[in-house]
Amino acid sequence: MIILIPAFEPDLKLITLIAGLRAADRRLAVLVVDDGSGPDFAPVFEAARSAGATVIGYPRNRGKGQALKTGFDYVARHHPGRGVVCADSDGQHAISDILRVADRVRDANNDGGVPGRVPDGCVMVLGERRFDGAVPARSRIGNTVTRALFRLASGTALHDTQTGLRGYPAAMLPWLQSVPGDRYEYELNLLLRAGPAGHRIESIEIATIYLAGNESSHFRPLADSVRIYLPLLKFALSGFAAFGIDLAAFIVLGHVLDSLLAAVVGARIISSTVNFLVNRNLVFPGGRQTRLVAAGVRYFGLVAALMGCNYALIFLLTHAGLPAVPAKLLTEALLFGVSFALQRRFLSGKAQSGKAHMPGTGSTQERHSNVPDRRKRTARHHLENIA
Repeated sequence: MIILIPAFEPDLKLITLIAGLRAADRRLAVLVVDDGSGPDFAPVFEAARSAGATVIGYPRNRGKGQALKTGFDYVARHHPGRGVVCADSDGQHAISDILRVADRVRDANNDGGVPGRVPDGCVMVLGERRFDGAVPARSRIGNTVTRALFRLASGTALHDTQTGLRGYPAAMLPWLQSVPGDRYEYELNLLLRAGPAGHRIESIEIATIYLAGNESSHFRPLADSVRIYLPLLKFALSGFAAFGIDLAAFIVLGHVLDSLLAAVVGARIISSTVNFLVNRNLVFPGGRQTRLVAAGVRYFGLVAALMGCNYALIFLLTHAGLPAVPAKLLTEALLFGVSFALQRRFLSGKAQSGKAHMPGTGSTQERHSNVPDRRKRTARHHLENIA
């Protein structure tokens, strides 16, 4: 098993982590990816090598997602048949929890599967925190929001969608490199695409550790949250636009045709056509890999099913005394989450698991975050004490 640690401007906690892993099991191979930390942090990575880790990287920062892909590619080429456990460099994953995730990956995947092949049923293992004890407010709130949105988007309930402690069998490495994303959104994309790709997600409970209020985190609450939630935000905007068209057509057709059924059906045909084209090309771009006719058949089959539910709910609400327009608004709100989850599955298509692309060749130069100079000075100060 390879322990993969993406690192951007790390401090001495990285060295402590490597030393602890090597002390726990000398057979463990530790791979550190320097995500463009710069020359000020070269002594930290040299100390990582001295502690027994292999260190690779590139000169300019490209984001955590790209660092992980670079590590996956290295493992696939230099350690074929070895599974991978990813851990963060900031000391917030206990050694015992990292080893437990590694053991669970082996047990769930029959020692990692066959190199170069991605069979159905691969299992990724998450180390899920319970967020008990002294947890920074932004971490607690961020996880709560992401967990709720993930369940809305995928229909899967996970307690910790933002954990950096994750294990993968060797057979998953090509697929892991094919999933889009260069920064923090990459790890959420893996969870969202695992089901459609035929993979399963398991989890084990781990300790919730936050050191010094999590001040070493490079996560930018606003910019990185937008990237993480972008698929859902795009879907919401597309849905609101389609809803506006649907509501307008419903009102007009209701007056012209004087028939609830005809108004619901006519409005949905108009709005769903617009919604299909927008979602296929902008919200779930993976859908462009599937044939238009096949995607259209699936989508409009979904539309027909949802339209039946739509009509039934509006019919019940109007016969209960609620006016038609408020009944329509309430019905659409109730069906929004169902529509998102099903459209993601039907329009995005199965994640491709063929040839793995070579990571590290893109032009993305985004940073994990802008880190104050004092952190660099602190790192240099600590390094002076390394023997």
